[in-house]
Amino acid sequence: MPISIGRSLCIIVVVSLATFATRVLPFLLFPKGKEIPPLIRYLGIALPPAVIGMLVIYCLKAVNLLAYPHAAPELFAAAVVIVLHVWKRNNLLSIGAGTVLYMVLIQTVFV
Repeated sequence: MPISIGRSLCIIVVVSLATFATRVLPFLLFPKGKEIPPLIRYLGIALPPAVIGMLVIYCLKAVNLLAYPHAAPELFAAAVVIVLHVWKRNNLLSIGAGTVLYMVLIQTVFV
């Protein structure tokens, strides 16, 4: 079903406004010089590790330890991500290298 030009433009405008609003809202709610509430500060500290933990569980939930390749590519790639992150403290490097390694393993080694 094709979408008309008017509807496409409306979608683009709404998405653009929503994106802009999410970017500007923190600056309006917490202007410079105003103290950030303790709850917001706590969420800024607690949520990033919680989100990463949820992503790890989501990614590994369908791994079958009893069937070939016995979760070897997933566990090896996860170990590389952990080692790289502890060593370099670079999210992009550790996640990128782990993803590339996992894809290479499942497409060439564990076929």
